[in-house]
Amino acid sequence: MSCTDKKKILEIEELSVSFLQYEGKSSRQSWLPVISGLSVAVREGELVAVVGSSGSGKSLLAHAILGILPYNARVSGKMKFQGEFLDEDRIRKFRGNEIAFVPQSTMYLDPLMKVGKQVRGKAGRKAGGLQKKLFARYGLSESTEEKYPFECSGGMTRRILLSTALMGNPKLIIADEPTPGMDLKLAKKSMEDFRKFADEGNGVLLITHDIELALQVADRIVVFYAGKTVEEAPVSDFRTEETLRHPYTKALWRALPQNGFTPLAGTQPYVKDMPEGCPFEPRCSWHQERCKGEVPMVQAGCGSVRCVRYCDSEKYKLGEDAKS
Repeated sequence: MSCTDKKKILEIEELSVSFLQYEGKSSRQSWLPVISGLSVAVREGELVAVVGSSGSGKSLLAHAILGILPYNARVSGKMKFQGEFLDEDRIRKFRGNEIAFVPQSTMYLDPLMKVGKQVRGKAGRKAGGLQKKLFARYGLSESTEEKYPFECSGGMTRRILLSTALMGNPKLIIADEPTPGMDLKLAKKSMEDFRKFADEGNGVLLITHDIELALQVADRIVVFYAGKTVEEAPVSDFRTEETLRHPYTKALWRALPQNGFTPLAGTQPYVKDMPEGCPFEPRCSWHQERCKGEVPMVQAGCGSVRCVRYCDSEKYKLGEDAKS
């Protein structure tokens, strides 16, 4: 939910991703759900950050949008880009053109091709000027374009991948953990570029575990936990703990260095050991019996939350802020 009527570039409704796996050492197979009922939208001029701990399903979201999940994956739900439903043919059409991807893995570059040629892509030498400009912006020397991927460090490779995404004329950038391996100055510069790209009327879906960096550039934050969206909120709600709703989001806020660096007891459940109902219930101080049932997302101000504490509140159903 958002308090803006800007046109949606990307719209995802009730996305679920499962994988077909063998059960132990037997020949039996079963579907293992890893993302359940995810809904998120990116509008013109917006940078939306999806945050959460490792293993929460953030990268799978990017791979589902781009149609690059492995063969044993099953995807359900609705995905739209510029108002068009994303089927396999449209995903192939938009991927790498109108939808650019900055991957988490540094293994996406062709090991047998020099990085300059890879960044320029189909445009070839005609795009050499822009490629050199981007390399200089991210601290990559001119000689870098003549290197092969194995000659580049992890941080260099991430900057090369970022340059590749900014070479074309995309409408949407999906960036999956784009800053690990960069020093803080370069990481902030890349975030500033994403912000500028969005301000030009485009959209950015930033997938990251670095909530502190995301809060500096994003318009909205989507909080993931164990394959579910537990809260969506405008960045302004993160100014204080009191304006956040879900206990996990509050715990993330308290874990920031400037807010006490307070750890949260327990661990995120493994997908095969998922509790019934709310996956956060075993770690939650608000937990009650109703948490073991289905918990829907409900409107909350200019965002939404998945918590039984607000499900019965009429003011939340109307989108008004509730007082704790």
